[in-house]
Amino acid sequence: MSSTTTTSQPSKATVLAQLQALVSGLQKQLPNGTFTLVSTDFTTVTLVQALQGLISALTAVDTVQASVKAALVAYSTETTKMGPVVSALKRVIRAMYANAPDTLALFGLKPAKARAPRTAAQLATSAAKAKATRTARGTTSKKQKASVSGNVTGVTITPIVTPALVPADAVPNVAPVTAQPTAPQPAAAAPAAAPAIAAAQPAVATSNVPPPGHVGQ
Repeated sequence: MSSTTTTSQPSKATVLAQLQALVSGLQKQLPNGTFTLVSTDFTTVTLVQALQGLISALTAVDTVQASVKAALVAYSTETTKMGPVVSALKRVIRAMYANAPDTLALFGLKPAKARAPRTAAQLATSAAKAKATRTARGTTSKKQKASVSGNVTGVTITPIVTPALVPADAVPNVAPVTAQPTAPQPAAAAPAAAPAIAAAQPAVATSNVPPPGHVGQ
């Protein structure tokens, strides 16, 4: 499995620092050196001069880029401020000289193109599309909306009564009442039992005397 290594480009500041370090090292460590680089012979002096030229070019690029960045910021600010003014001025001039194209040309402007009238087929197509859109969205006219109403049955309305708040100063101060112990009451005497009354039952005498007129058999 092969992997691809991506090497990021060093920043200009990094390149500039590296070039300056090369110049400093050559001057300190190899002041009388000679080099053959890419089929070209150099001494330390000529090599330092070549490196200094590269450093100057890179520094000029940084300066120009910084100036361009500042110029772009200034241009964006002016465009934001003056863009609407320029557009309004063009509209006014076109309105003033709508029938004088030669005069408009002096301002670098051209007459506004007249809008071609729409054909019957285009109007019919637009009307059909608009109707289809209203149908798809469920859009109705004011009269149609007014004719639609809802209704309910069996509605119970429960009023919500909020108790009136009594101010604290309107409540009378009532002294606390201490419950007093109650003495025990004597138990009630049970009612006396009624005296037993013996019912005198009269003695009934039985006799074997036959009734008168009875003749024994």
